[in-house]
Amino acid sequence: MLYRLLTVIGGLVFVAALFALLWFFCKKFLQHHGVTDSVSDRTTELATWTFAGISVGLVFAVVGAFILGPWAFYRTLRGHDVVISDAAAIWWGFGIVVASLGITAVCFFGFLMAVGAY
Repeated sequence: MLYRLLTVIGGLVFVAALFALLWFFCKKFLQHHGVTDSVSDRTTELATWTFAGISVGLVFAVVGAFILGPWAFYRTLRGHDVVISDAAAIWWGFGIVVASLGITAVCFFGFLMAVGAY
């Protein structure tokens, strides 16, 4: 029973870590593209909508996260007046989603192995 509780708590921690990674990568993206005013607020909005897209995509099918996440990133980015082409925005969103999910997945599977659940 302790392992189950530890796994659930670990899962919640890794959901928070996924959002933190998205926030970090979105902030670096905005800074890279010259956004200087209210970066923290813009980053939070961009990361929140990207996280929502990933979450909805994961509910329906794992592949959906790699479609809805970049799409949510692109749609949110359009409202921030960042000078970038549509295709580049989608590819940046895809890269951010893949990097965030990949890092989180590797760490979570390592955690599951450490507690003996996998």
